[in-house]
Amino acid sequence: MKINHALAMALSALSAGLLISCVKPADDNKSAEVDSQEVAQNNSTTDSSAESSKESSKESTEQIVAVDISPETQKTYLTHVAEDIVIPAYTDAAKQSDLLNELAQKHCQQAPVSGAELQALRAQWLVLAQAWSSAEMINFGPATASMSNLYINYYPDERGLVHSGVADLIAANPTLTPEQLAGESAIVQGVPGLEEALFANESLNAGQCAYVISASGALSTRLKDIEKNWQQNATELLAIDKSAESDQGLNQWFNSLLSLVETMKSNAIDQPLGLTGKAKGHLPAATAGQSRAIINAKLDAINKAMTDPVLTALLNSNDESTVANNLSTALADTTTLLAQMPEDLSKADKDDQQALYDHLTTVTRLIKRELIPALGIRVGFNSTDGD
Repeated sequence: MKINHALAMALSALSAGLLISCVKPADDNKSAEVDSQEVAQNNSTTDSSAESSKESSKESTEQIVAVDISPETQKTYLTHVAEDIVIPAYTDAAKQSDLLNELAQKHCQQAPVSGAELQALRAQWLVLAQAWSSAEMINFGPATASMSNLYINYYPDERGLVHSGVADLIAANPTLTPEQLAGESAIVQGVPGLEEALFANESLNAGQCAYVISASGALSTRLKDIEKNWQQNATELLAIDKSAESDQGLNQWFNSLLSLVETMKSNAIDQPLGLTGKAKGHLPAATAGQSRAIINAKLDAINKAMTDPVLTALLNSNDESTVANNLSTALADTTTLLAQMPEDLSKADKDDQQALYDHLTTVTRLIKRELIPALGIRVGFNSTDGD
């Protein structure tokens, strides 16, 4: 079921809602944010605690003084981000894909596969899915430049293409190899394709086994290529070598983190749950019923990046700890709420779903109105939150 590549990439881009990222001046950006907040206030149905948080965030913005970040400090921080956050995220995702591939080869020696062996494959898939969810915070570089991210995680799949695509591919190619799969559309590859094969049935036949082995193998190759690219080119990818002349690296990194929160809030919570409009698409890991685990992995990645001791020390260098404390508290509150919700967020109480959305709105406001101003950088046009 080989699909024309141009058509496949067009579908992928449309489904993923790709955004063109530019940067606007801080003053213009502040004005735009104020206008959008007024619209949100006129239409909001959130509770008084959310409104209170909104007001305190607005007030704190006026008091924020940007930290004086020297070129050397910027270079040190960005090097830390590359070596201790970005590269390890891709390394872990590649490792977990390798482990799934090894497990599949072990258990698929004789089909059908069911019971404890299938459960072991499913458990490892979830670890892999969480590892990639963490790596998705890196919304620039080789993964997105080559559109490899769509071959790793084709989401949101609003038209349900993965379900039919994987079934058709397995039926047409019961002895599929990793090399053959690599030439197929993004729709039938990566984490969602593996989820479909592993969770859609209570046993795996020989064709499904061949797919799981091939898909995990092809995924490992793709992830290792991204990891290697970062290892070799981190200086250029994070503009570490340009710290003396610009804040490009800081802008890329923090707008990438902001983008993850906004995209998660919109595509993975608001739209599939129909919180602010008609329901569209599905929750992440919907077939596996593990949407909470995926959201939690993304939130954990943001939490680690935002409460990173190196960043905290940088923010506190002007004897002002308010920004770091506010963000840490908001993230902790969101994590606590999420932990109390069902594994399948569609089964959660509607008030809790809305509360999760509101908590993430608070986090995005804090990043936009406190963290980014404190760092003296700018919110990019790829900001989609509309707070």
